[in-house]
Amino acid sequence: MPPLFASSDAMRADFIRDGFIRIDNAFSAEIASAAREILWRDSGCDPKRPATWTRPVVRLGFYADEPFLVALNTPRLHRAYDLLAGAGQWMPLAAVGTFPIRFPSPDDPGDAGWHVDVSFGHDKADFMDWRANVTSRGRALLLIALFSDVGPADAPTRLRVGSHHSIARRLVPAGAAGLTLRELAATDFAESADCREAWATGPAGTVYACHPFLVHSAQPHRGRAPRFIAQPALLPRGAVAFGKSEDGSAMGEAIRAALAAG
Repeated sequence: MPPLFASSDAMRADFIRDGFIRIDNAFSAEIASAAREILWRDSGCDPKRPATWTRPVVRLGFYADEPFLVALNTPRLHRAYDLLAGAGQWMPLAAVGTFPIRFPSPDDPGDAGWHVDVSFGHDKADFMDWRANVTSRGRALLLIALFSDVGPADAPTRLRVGSHHSIARRLVPAGAAGLTLRELAATDFAESADCREAWATGPAGTVYACHPFLVHSAQPHRGRAPRFIAQPALLPRGAVAFGKSEDGSAMGEAIRAALAAG
């Protein structure tokens, strides 16, 4: 099978160093358009009437419709999942989670703080009590999938490049129990404040595959067209403990590299 890019080794190295890689043409513009039709229908807004775009962000429920599942289970993406999360160590996407639609607005969306996506303890009613641990229990990758064209003014997700290293080191003392989002956010993620910032921009069909510990943030929409992205978790298959030398994944190697450097 040909490599995913000119050099899969380079892609792996970029992921370990930066905490994410950009996958162009991960799915087609036609699939993205079909998914947007469903989202527009459920949003209660009219794509041709900006007067109906009255809120800076509309969050819709979990989606398992065909266009979404086709988009995030293409052969190109499956090969990337194998490379980053380890062959046979992840589960195909069965849903794409909550879908935030961001609209052009001068208002504060109210959710633009830096954070990491915690991955277990979801039985707690308060999401601030959900947890993450150093082996990334419950999450193999964070995916940011662009279902519309996203330019610099269109509220692209902000990424702190390399921030997954500091989060891995912070999680070590907490062991298997890990830390809650409340505990992780207590420092306002100051340990990653000096990281270079990148933005998840690109045409519809672009996917950013991110390390689960990558610090990221939403931002206000100052563009003209609504922005549609999905942010699902790629789930591990079974009780996978990333970070062990035998797992063979770039995700686990990134954790080991962070701990060795710390």
